[in-house]
Amino acid sequence: MMAGVVLVFFTSNCRNSGEIENRKPKTMNNTSANSTAANDPLSVHQRAIIIDMHADTTQRLVDEQVDLSRRLSDGHLDSVRAKEGGLDAQFFSIWVEPELFGGGGARAMRRADEQIQAVHELAEKHPETWELATTAADVRRIAAAGKIAALMGMEGGYAIDEKIENVDRYYRMGVRYLSPAWSVSTSWAGSSGDEVGKTRGLNEFGKQVIREMNRLGIMVDVSHLSDPAFWDIVHTSSRPVIATHSGCRAITNVPRNLTDDMIVALAKTGGVVNVIFYPEHIEPGYSEKKKKVDAEIAAKVQRASDEEKGDVAHKKLARDRVRREEYSKRLPPVSVARIVDHIDHVVKLVGIDHVGIGSDFDGVQVVPVDLKSVADLPKLTAELLRRGYSESDIDKILGGNMLRVMEEVEKK
Repeated sequence: MMAGVVLVFFTSNCRNSGEIENRKPKTMNNTSANSTAANDPLSVHQRAIIIDMHADTTQRLVDEQVDLSRRLSDGHLDSVRAKEGGLDAQFFSIWVEPELFGGGGARAMRRADEQIQAVHELAEKHPETWELATTAADVRRIAAAGKIAALMGMEGGYAIDEKIENVDRYYRMGVRYLSPAWSVSTSWAGSSGDEVGKTRGLNEFGKQVIREMNRLGIMVDVSHLSDPAFWDIVHTSSRPVIATHSGCRAITNVPRNLTDDMIVALAKTGGVVNVIFYPEHIEPGYSEKKKKVDAEIAAKVQRASDEEKGDVAHKKLARDRVRREEYSKRLPPVSVARIVDHIDHVVKLVGIDHVGIGSDFDGVQVVPVDLKSVADLPKLTAELLRRGYSESDIDKILGGNMLRVMEEVEKK
C-alpha cells in the first residue's frame, strides 16, 4: 500500500454551518486488502478515489442558480455533502430535454452550452473545492490535492444537431462522454424511452459519430439507448463502451436496464456498467407502482405547472416538486442493499473489473431511503464490505474501473 494521508471524513454533525472545511488529500486508489483498517468501512471509503458517473445537478446550476458551495436544504448534491461523502470526481450531465428545448438546432445547442458554462464557472468561482478535469490523470491529481474533479458528459446527442463537427466542438469544450439519445430518439440513434426506438439502431451518421468519439477520446455511453442502438454501438466502437447510469434487466425488467447479454458484450469491449441509484430502475415492481401513483397525482402535477409563472424549465421544476413530495409518501422505500444487488449481478456475470456507480442524483425525484444524498456514499461501501468485497474490489467499483476506461479511451 502506498503511504498517504487519509482523507478526513466529515459527518453532518461536525459543523454548525454550510462552510466547507479543507480535507486532506488522497494519493491514488488503494489496491491492497492487507491494511490494519481493511475491514473498517469508513477507512476503506476514505482511501478510495470515488467517481460518480452521472448527476443532473447542472440543471440546478442553470435554472435555480443554486450555490453549491453551501449545504443545500434540498436536492442530492452540493460541495459540503460531497466532501462528507468522500466524493472525488463528479461527471455533470449536460442534458437537453427535447420537449422543452428541441431535438436539435440553435436552441438545443444554446441549452447545452449554458450548462457547460455553468460547470466551468463552478470551478472558476470555487477553486478551493472544484477543479475542471478532462482526463484520468486530472482526476488523480485533483484527488491528491484534496479537491473534487468536475467532469462533463452529454446525456443525449440533441446538441450535436446532426453535424459531425459538433462532436469535436463539445470535446474541445470538455465533454468526455456522450449518450446518442436520452428518452427521445434522435434521427440517428434509438432510445429505450419511445416507440420509434424499439426498432431504431444507429444509422450511418450515428456510426460516424461513434467513430469520431473513438478518435477524439470521448467515452460512448449506452444508458437510455434502445436495444438495437446498443448492439450497433458495441459492434461499431473500437474503444470500451460504458453505461453511465443503468441497472440489470434480469433483476428489474425495465427497458432502461441492460440484459445479461448486453452486460457481457459491454464487458468484452473493456467497458463498465455504472449502477444507478434510482429505485424505479433497481427495485422489481417499482415502475408499475410509480405509474399508478403518477395517474393518481396527474391533476395535482398539472396544477402546479399551470400556477408556475416562470419559463418551461421552472414549470418542470414545479411539476417535479409535487412528484418528489408524493412519491415519498406513496411509494415503498428502497435501500442501498438493492444497489449492491445489481453490482453483485454484474460481478457474477463479467467480473469485478466491469462495474462502477452512476447515481443520477438531482435527476430523479426519489432515492434510496438510506442513501438520500452524496453524503451517504459511505453506506454503499459498508454494504459492499458486508457482502464480502475486498478493499481492492471496492476501489475498482467506486472509481478504479472508470479510471482504467478513461485511460484507455484517451489513448491516441
